[in-house]
Amino acid sequence: QVQLVESGGGLVQAGGSLRLSCAASLRTFSNRAMGWFRQAPGKEREFVAAISWSGGSTSYTDSVKGRFTISRDNAKNTVYVQMNSLKPEDTAVYYCAADRILMRSKVAATTNEYYYWGQGTQVTVSS
Repeated sequence: QVQLVESGGGLVQAGGSLRLSCAASLRTFSNRAMGWFRQAPGKEREFVAAISWSGGSTSYTDSVKGRFTISRDNAKNTVYVQMNSLKPEDTAVYYCAADRILMRSKVAATTNEYYYWGQGTQVTVSS
């Protein structure tokens, strides 16, 4: 059974940092792009960041560029997102997800391109 387990969420003051991790029990992890999405109360789930299966390509939504960094460790089947200079508007449940397609040539940035999802971890940024 495939599992994606996020960790590292919590409460932080504006300007602070958090590092989220997502451990995947997915045999094909190293052949799939991985993404981070978030969902705030009353809003739709939105793309945050993604990294290609090789780690050589990344993509970010404009609102987090320069503040968030996605990375992966294929030996540990884990993907990370380092979040710096956090803002109250970053408050949301953060989800990691694995690409539907193996070894996709470009990084996917929409929810329907991802097949496996974690349960999410809450990030709350106080002002």
